[in-house]
Amino acid sequence: MRFWIAWKLLTIFPSPSRRKYDAEDFGKAISFFPVVGLFLGLVLFGLDRLLGLFLPPIVINVLLIIALIILTGALHLDGFIDTCDGLTVKSSTSDKLRIMEDSRVGAFGIAGGCCLILAKFAALVALPEGLRAGALILMPILSRWGMVYAISAFPPAKSEGMGWAIKQRANWKGMALATLFSLIIALVLLKWWGAALMGALCLIILALSKYLCSRFGGLTGDNYGALNEFAEVLVLILVFIVAESGGAGWLSL
Repeated sequence: MRFWIAWKLLTIFPSPSRRKYDAEDFGKAISFFPVVGLFLGLVLFGLDRLLGLFLPPIVINVLLIIALIILTGALHLDGFIDTCDGLTVKSSTSDKLRIMEDSRVGAFGIAGGCCLILAKFAALVALPEGLRAGALILMPILSRWGMVYAISAFPPAKSEGMGWAIKQRANWKGMALATLFSLIIALVLLKWWGAALMGALCLIILALSKYLCSRFGGLTGDNYGALNEFAEVLVLILVFIVAESGGAGWLSL
């Protein structure tokens, strides 16, 4: 059941269960966030191979980004944009949180969203062919693991909303299971480079989460989405660095 809770939260697809989940249920399902990420990664991998039969790479990269936005209902992208808007506010923390809750999008949010998509596109273009498939599979897994880490390790910014409810039900067991699953997949795809990549990602997510906490007094649901989007780009860049360092996954053997 917890898998289907994560499934419903992180994708546009409905759960086969007829039970109605409330916000508090989602915190119990964080251990399955990377599993849902694996599904998304396999879809991206399949689309990449299918579209590669008749489309040029530059078009495929654009379509993969669009597909991921559609599959997730733009949930995390919306959180990234709202976080960018909140970061522009120079007054109190309560004002920052209020701006993030506003349904209207500010100029900085639009600029941030555009920069994010451009960065993701450039990172996809730069991927070496030998590690491309592994990166497409690993990107949504590790980015959602990054969310689990942030949820587990940092306090909520407010005592209401989806982010707060998820945090209240999250526990170290869910974090441990998510980490173990993600590490196994990373090792399969990139060998020991996968562990190094996860370590680097963890340190960067740690630093960014601390920064967001300093600005918002904790993390919100929008911040979790922003961290996920940032981590997706970061994973692609780190895989490129792995390739430049001589690393190789099972796809290049």
